Amino acid sequence: MNRLPDIDAFEERAAIAEYDGGLSREEAEDLAARAQGYRDRHHYWEVLADYVIRSGRP
Repeated sequence: MNRLPDIDAFEERAAIAEYDGGLSREEAEDLAARAQGYRDRHHYWEVLADYVIRSGRP
């Protein structure tokens, strides 16, 4: 996957799914991650962490 995770979109979609959709936080984050093309929340955070480490960003 060449696209960087969109943190704002991820957090917004997860929050809406959790609070308005009645999903657990884990289910909501999985949904938000899949919306961006990731397998699940673990894959999303793995890609994001790898990007931060490689880029040297805080």
